[in-house]
Amino acid sequence: MPEIAVSRTSNSARELSAAGVVLIIDDEAAIRESLQTLLELEGYQVDTAVDGGDGLMQMAAHPYDLVLLDFALPDRNGIEILKEIRSRDTEISVIMITAYGTVENAVNAMQAGATNFIQKPWDNEKLLADVGAAIARRRVEEENLQLKRALKQRYNFENIIGKSEPMLRIFDLVTQIAPSRSTVLLQGESGTGKELIAKAIHMNSTRKDRAFVPINTGSMPTDLLESTLFGHVKGAFTSAIASKKGLFEVADGGTLFLDEIGTMSMETQAKILRVLQDRKFMHLGGVQEIQVDVRIIAATNVDLRQLVKEGKFREDLFYRLNVITIDLPPLRQRRLDVPLLCEHFIKKFCEENAKPLMRMTPEALRPLLDYNWQGNVRELENVIERAVVLANGPSITIDLLPDNVVGRGSSLSFVETRPDASLFEIMEDCERRIIVDMLEKVGWNQTEAAEKFRIPLSTLNQKIKRLSIEIKKKASREAQPQGA
Repeated sequence: MPEIAVSRTSNSARELSAAGVVLIIDDEAAIRESLQTLLELEGYQVDTAVDGGDGLMQMAAHPYDLVLLDFALPDRNGIEILKEIRSRDTEISVIMITAYGTVENAVNAMQAGATNFIQKPWDNEKLLADVGAAIARRRVEEENLQLKRALKQRYNFENIIGKSEPMLRIFDLVTQIAPSRSTVLLQGESGTGKELIAKAIHMNSTRKDRAFVPINTGSMPTDLLESTLFGHVKGAFTSAIASKKGLFEVADGGTLFLDEIGTMSMETQAKILRVLQDRKFMHLGGVQEIQVDVRIIAATNVDLRQLVKEGKFREDLFYRLNVITIDLPPLRQRRLDVPLLCEHFIKKFCEENAKPLMRMTPEALRPLLDYNWQGNVRELENVIERAVVLANGPSITIDLLPDNVVGRGSSLSFVETRPDASLFEIMEDCERRIIVDMLEKVGWNQTEAAEKFRIPLSTLNQKIKRLSIEIKKKASREAQPQGA
């Protein structure tokens, strides 16, 4: 009978192990002992197994953070054991160890789900670094998974990631207000996840079995917006060749999410106000009133109170919308959530692009924690998608991140290429790059850029002229309502 290594650590000791719990599966006693000694000196709890069957038995009895698995085992091929391990635990980290470090072996191991691949004889420092990174990744993934399960069980939230205090307060607030019929106003910068929160409110309400209908009110002209919201009768306008229902009717019994409501014309605001007051409206060109039961959730990335003061938003509509207000924090105020969001997006885009699950190196994560994230979660999602698509190996490394995120291409590069530049020239170059970057983010909409910079439009135009910035045409926006 094969020797079975007996675990020398109790379950309570395993729980107290800060470093992690490792299982070594290798048929060579000298290798097992060497690895065990090396890892225990670093504070890891270590068990050993002499072959694949022995290792699988121990995995059935105890939880592990990491498995160090020999490629060639006496009872079964290491790849077969790896596949069996993955079938039992899709999240566990597995590092393959072999004396035959061919490219083909490495590729086969990665395709089967290995976290990493190490060749004998190994470098102790590199092995410890790989073990530490693999266990860190395992624990972040486990924390992410547990958080998702807890949120789904407690809140029924989908795709909302966060364990920071600001997000936990929002989760609690959503569960409190969701069962009511009250109108909700979501305030926050672009990319903070306002639509996800709106969906969470809907899914935790008594309306969850009816439609959730989102529409970006800033993406279309007034006539098209009103036709989309209220519907029209045949002949109401030139192109109205047939009658059409509006989104208020589509959302009857459910929830209508009005995004970017601050962009809505005063005329449309008056019609929205009437629906909120009377729960009635008429089709464009129609004469018959239509009764609806719709919950309104509105969202804005601008200060509606300021728009009211400027006469650009109806005060009576503002108070109708502002029954319950949720302020969504920007990502720079919830940096604790960045690692969890990274893991979530890496998994998402690996699946979408049919790539093996990757890990993010500590060097790559560091600048993501320091970056200001003006585009918030949406910007982080785009950065991770780009990195996954460009990655050729098992890791997201710092070279896969955009220059502006890691600090490459800053004013220092200008100094290096122009050693004779004056301080004034360097400052102008920095200012030019910041303005162009913002204009690109908002589709060259100068008004929106001025709002984000919190300066008058006239001031921004003066800077554009002084810095000789060439204005590109605004990016065209799709004029189709979401959820229609």
